[in-house]
Amino acid sequence: MNREDMLARLLAQAADEGADLVTLRAMVEEASELGAKRVLARMGLDDPAAHSDLSELRELLQAWRDAKASAWQAAIGWAVRGALALLLMGIAWRLGAVELLK
Repeated sequence: MNREDMLARLLAQAADEGADLVTLRAMVEEASELGAKRVLARMGLDDPAAHSDLSELRELLQAWRDAKASAWQAAIGWAVRGALALLLMGIAWRLGAVELLK
């Protein structure tokens, strides 16, 4: 018996006997599992390799985030170094150290 048949039988039971709490919970559980399987099938994630594919995608996404954070840190580091170099050049200019180089 597949999920759709199980859900149909539970609906019939609820219609015939009235819906008690156990029947309602079973209906909700079967309907949610059936819906989840349909969504996974539509997304192409219903094969046995789907778990490893998702794991690889998570690793790739984490690597991208790490690389992006590293690039921002490097850019900020270079900007700070550039600002400090300009500051030192300005101090050297004010003190007249430029003429010492001539």
